[in-house]
Amino acid sequence: MIIEKEAGASSTSEQLPDLESKSPQERINWAISVYPEKLVLTTSFGAQSAAFLHLATQAKPDLPIVFIDTGYHFPETLEFAKLLTKKLGLNLQTYRPLQTPTEIEKKYGRLWEMGTDGLEKFHEIIRVEPLQRAMKELDPDLWIAGLRRSTATSRNELSVLSYNNSRIKMLPILDWTDRQIGEYLQQHSLPYHPLWAKGYISIGDRVTTRRLDEVTDPAELRHFGLKRECGIHEKV
Repeated sequence: MIIEKEAGASSTSEQLPDLESKSPQERINWAISVYPEKLVLTTSFGAQSAAFLHLATQAKPDLPIVFIDTGYHFPETLEFAKLLTKKLGLNLQTYRPLQTPTEIEKKYGRLWEMGTDGLEKFHEIIRVEPLQRAMKELDPDLWIAGLRRSTATSRNELSVLSYNNSRIKMLPILDWTDRQIGEYLQQHSLPYHPLWAKGYISIGDRVTTRRLDEVTDPAELRHFGLKRECGIHEKV
């Protein structure tokens, strides 16, 4: 499989293996074998994230796990992060925005209520900049993320391996369904996010996340339906 590098990387093409037909575990094993000390995994400690984190850290227990503590997470998310960090022995690397929520709102107001442009600015401050800083400091050659095609039509064209600026990006559970995630959680006695049982099936920041019974269209569960992604997979 030939994948063209994006701007910012070498202008030449580089052969990458075709991992589309491989299992998530085989994909992760490949990443560890090729980049044993130069890879990171990002997580938001979302509804079903325990499965992805367990899968990856079973293969490499000391894998750096990057978490952006935006300052706007539900308290339950932070407790879930503590629980999984202890249960799985995560090598957690937490990064935060340069401004506190109070400082952000004093300077800009409630950005998440200012339409698409406001949301873009909000995510730039609380997520994109901290992750860019994390990537600069940790300097991985390969970034492992937990995006899945089944969670949004905008992800249908994603590939397991792709170039992301000067690094490779891997999505090892890209083709997993909710059923497969649930089966994995049950098989390994892993928990869902505590808000899952309260109707939150897609969990982000408390100011932009809605329960299933609060919306008429599942697209409105996050960011009021104005956008699907928070920006980190487009700008980092």
